[in-house]
Parts: sequence; C-alpha cells; structure tokens
Amino acid sequence: MILNELQPAPPDAILGLTEAFKQDTRENKINLGVGVYQDDTGVTPVLQSVKAAEERLLATETSKSYMSIGGAPEYKAHVQALLFGAEHAIVREQRARTAHTPGGTGGLRVGAEFLKQIRPDATVWVSTPTWANHPGIFSAAGFKMATYPYYDAATKGLDYEGMLEALRAVPAGDIVLLHVCCHNPTGVDLTESQWQEIGAIASGQGWTPFLDFAYQGLGEDLERDRLGLLTLLDAVPECLIASSFSKNFGLYRERTGALTLVASTAESAAAAFSHVEKTIRVIYSNPPAHGGLVVSTILSDQELRAQWEGEVTAIRDRIQSVRQTLVSELHARGVDRDFSFIEQQKGMFSFSGLSDGQVSYLREQKGIYIVKGGRINVAGITSRNMAYLCDSIAEALKSG
Repeated sequence: MILNELQPAPPDAILGLTEAFKQDTRENKINLGVGVYQDDTGVTPVLQSVKAAEERLLATETSKSYMSIGGAPEYKAHVQALLFGAEHAIVREQRARTAHTPGGTGGLRVGAEFLKQIRPDATVWVSTPTWANHPGIFSAAGFKMATYPYYDAATKGLDYEGMLEALRAVPAGDIVLLHVCCHNPTGVDLTESQWQEIGAIASGQGWTPFLDFAYQGLGEDLERDRLGLLTLLDAVPECLIASSFSKNFGLYRERTGALTLVASTAESAAAAFSHVEKTIRVIYSNPPAHGGLVVSTILSDQELRAQWEGEVTAIRDRIQSVRQTLVSELHARGVDRDFSFIEQQKGMFSFSGLSDGQVSYLREQKGIYIVKGGRINVAGITSRNMAYLCDSIAEALKSG
C-alpha cells in the first residue's frame, strides 16, 4: 500500500507554530505568529456589523441551494466597488470580472491554475520575503518560481533599487506577484510614485501583475489602501487581483474572498473569465455562500456599512497604537536598538529585526511564539501582555 510509505509532512511555518503554542502549558505564553486580528482582550471578535447582518440573513434566508460558479452578482459588484471605486472606468466599461472564492488563498490558487493554462512556461516572481504560502500556492499549480528583492534588513525598509533592477529584467509573459498594501510579512509598503515607476516597468517589459490585496482598510483607509492598485492600472491594461474579507470583515473561518481579472476590453474580460469559471468548476464547483451574503448585506445597507467602516477604523487605530506603545516601551527599557521603524510599517505585521536565535530564545525560554525570520503579528499584542513581551525582548537582545 502506498500510504504506508509516506513520512509525515513538515508542519506549516505559521499554522504549525500555532499548534505548538496550543500545546504550551505556560500561563504567560503569547502567540504573535498566526495572522489574525485580536482586540485588547486577546479575542478575535465578530464585528457588530457582521452580527447584525447575520441576524438579518437568519430571518430572511429561504434556501441553501448552490450558488453559481462565480458567485452572486451583487457580491461581485461590491468587490469591484471596493477595489476600484464604483464609478471607475474599469467598472463602467465592464473590463473587470470577479469570482467569489474561498478566501484570498482560494483567489490566489484559482488565479494560479488559470494562468498555468494560458502561460504554461511562465515563471512567477515573488518578493523577498513574501507570505510563506505564496511559493507553495504557485508551485502546486506547476509554476517555476523566482524572487525579486524587497526588504532591506540593514535599513528596515524597502530595497527599492534592487527591486527595480530585478523587475526590469523580468521577461515578457512572466507573472509578478505584488502586495497592494500592508505587505506581509514586512509591513513595508510602496509609495504612489514607486507604484507609478513599477507600472511603467510592467508596461514596458510586458509581464503580468498579480496583486494580493488581503488587508484593505488596515493600512491608511479603504480608499488610500487601493491607491497602488489604481496607480498600477493607469499603466497596464490587464492584471489579476486576489482579495480577501478575512481581515477587514473578520470573516476568517467563513473563507470569503475573490479573484478579479482586468482586461483591456469588456469582450476580452468576458472571454478570459469563462476560463476562470471552468477552472473553478473542477476545483470546488461553486463558492460557499454565507460570508459573501454577509458582505453583500452590509455593503448594501447605508447604516450597516457606516457601522462596518467605523469598526475597520477602530481595528486600524488599535494596531497603530500598539505599534507606538511597543516602540515606546522598548525604548523605556533601554534596549540598545532603534525600533522606531515599527511605527512606520503598515498593517498587522512587522519585521521586528529579531534574529532566528532571538526568536528561538523567546519561544523556548519565554513562551512567546514568533515566525522564523522575526515576523510578528502586532495585533496579537495587548495591554495585558505588553510589559512581559518587552521585558522578554530586552532579555533576548542581551542573549544575542
């Protein structure tokens, strides 16, 4: 039997860390690895706007029949309005088509499978570093992988010149994965002028941008966080976008996301999307309904939408406040390192600058779980664990 020949697969870099955290019996343990938002009590909350929408759906829903392959039309319209703005030329000219997918990960995987059909010999380029699951998603679709520079460990910022040099050498027909905002894992984002230059390179070189947009609203706000996407689309006629409602709606377990393709004409978009639907049909057939119905209910109702936008603002403000407090508390402990860069980063994640040795020290000696490479989930820090965390980091820095 072939199953008897299998050895256990290595644990996932992030989810495996969470399993180890769960088995840790220390009372003061802290999980800063898993990428979920937590409030100041350490709970990943259900948004009140989501609760209200679910109550409405419970009272009015009459069927659990299958959805169409691409999802409900109103959901797709709401996705595009958030991505581009409801009055954007791409929307007016019907140059975008959207599929409701099982989370942003589902959007990435469907997009990868679709692109493999039409660009079988392409290479997919990802940033160094990138989300740990990106290489696996595209490799599973059969793509060759390559990397371009992104993070400069010396400056704790962007290696912009290295990035440009690499992108100028990407061959026509290849695919470049870009993070729209709140770069995971570094928290370092591109400026509008940098997006303009990258758009010009993409247009000149002829490679295809694939944009991962998982954190809209958690960087600056819902509109400014899409500025990189819109700036890039001023320069290129087509792209793919995987977006997610896990973070900004708190719909993690509902797996609510989308894949949107943009083409140069409505006819091209429709033709391409027919192939996306065929791809979906053989993977999961049609999407899960509940999360998409929640999103559509909220975004269709003026009062619920205002409540949701207020909750997104509160999430973003808390994350920024935690960043500021973390830097202040580390400085107060007299650590011999400048952590001010953490305040400049955006979104839930930060490249802390901690070495792998220091990460191991924190896990083994202090019960503080951080992803290898030093990425921390800032949203996992609370007023209750802040002092212990900062004391422990100060100790880890002294340990080497």
